[in-house]
Amino acid sequence: MFADPRSRRILGGRTALTQPRPAAGPRPRAGQPGYCPAAMSALELETVRCTSDNGVGTVTLNRPEALNAWTRRLGDDMLAALEHHAADPDVRVIVFTGAGRAFSAGADLKASGELTDADGTFDALTPLRESYNPLVLRVRTVDKPVIAAVNGPAAGIGCSLALAADLIIAARSAYFMLAFVNIGLALDGGASQLLRERIGHARAFQMAFLGERVSAEQALDWGMINQLVDDDQLDTAVAELAARFVAGPPGSYATIKRTINARAYHDFAQLLDLEAVQQQQRVESKDFIEGVTAFVSKRPARFTGE
Repeated sequence: MFADPRSRRILGGRTALTQPRPAAGPRPRAGQPGYCPAAMSALELETVRCTSDNGVGTVTLNRPEALNAWTRRLGDDMLAALEHHAADPDVRVIVFTGAGRAFSAGADLKASGELTDADGTFDALTPLRESYNPLVLRVRTVDKPVIAAVNGPAAGIGCSLALAADLIIAARSAYFMLAFVNIGLALDGGASQLLRERIGHARAFQMAFLGERVSAEQALDWGMINQLVDDDQLDTAVAELAARFVAGPPGSYATIKRTINARAYHDFAQLLDLEAVQQQQRVESKDFIEGVTAFVSKRPARFTGE
């Protein structure tokens, strides 16, 4: 959620997202007779593994030592990987997952340069508008099915990313948590709308207000996720679901997604920006400073409402 001056911009065509393809005649695509995939292809990125094979494009958050906590660079790399798969006609379905034992622990509050901008003030608005929100919006609008394979904790903006996917498969040890309130922040990454669409008004307020863990079992009961599997079966379950999309009609999936978005997420871009503006107000508050200080010190926060 915070800016990293080392990060590059992805918007406005400043960064090439795909490599130019050599001219070639028509060839069978994934799911068509005669399709024979080449060796697994990959896009080299600093914090994300971006690979594709057999019609499945995979985006793996790759900061396992930090439980895949978000930095500006991670947000930019994920968007680059998503656009890479979106532009590849052989990729029929996109999977997001995490390396190591977490999906994502949320924003990295301990990373150098992530809490402040160049003049030392707290800045949530810039990275949300320029990196994180474009990624979440693109997950919702890309004309391909997106699966979140939640292999461990999905917290904060990491939870928002999982909720933005079309389908969620979670390992039994996974949990979901919107801990923003615990450090005096508001929801962001689209969670305000994504939560309500998935689990309804009452449960959305419960999860957002209390900032408590929701186990994978509870998430399944609430309708937050689509499938719950034992940890050692996650890869198999994701592969089986992805194979169905690879063999299915891409035009139908794209149309279904557009029409559901038109009703459920027609104002999603505006909601994302509203969240960003309100989050900036929160990071300028004394309660946020107290929340972060308490988090780093591993003590209960003492909020004053200032």
